[in-house]
Amino acid sequence: MMNLRHATPADLDLLRYWDEQAHVVASDPNDDWNWDVELDRTPDWREQLIAQIDGRPIGFVQIIDPAREDSHYWSNVAANLRAIDIWIGEQTDLGKGYGTKMMQLALARCFADSAVTAVLIDPLASNTRAHRFYERLGFQFVDRRRFGDDDCFVYRLNRADWHHENVG
Repeated sequence: MMNLRHATPADLDLLRYWDEQAHVVASDPNDDWNWDVELDRTPDWREQLIAQIDGRPIGFVQIIDPAREDSHYWSNVAANLRAIDIWIGEQTDLGKGYGTKMMQLALARCFADSAVTAVLIDPLASNTRAHRFYERLGFQFVDRRRFGDDDCFVYRLNRADWHHENVG
């Protein structure tokens, strides 16, 4: 049974460790999550979540309101969107369906707010495995865009295209 719980300062060492894993670095090479500061912050436009299976932490999910977040990473975007960052912490937990379940839980959380019209994601342009993963979940390619030093693909999942029958 998988669940998402809020990340806390007690998760600092775990998140730092996951951040150093080769597969995590490869998917997010230029971001500094500034964990020691950010885990103490709880702005109303962001959720930082730990995915757990039977109490064992296996991954991280961040859900933001990209129109309201303070770094303006997404620049000018419409209201009523959400953006998700996700990763699985241990290499040995890859390829087991955990990412799919994490995304299903995160999308259910996003779309639980009836005002949310779509969800955005921004995998690296070079990460073709991630592209296939998101496309299987119903995301549609929107644009190729540079975020800082990262060349990314922007994908969008509209509420009408969201298949939520497998959540729970």
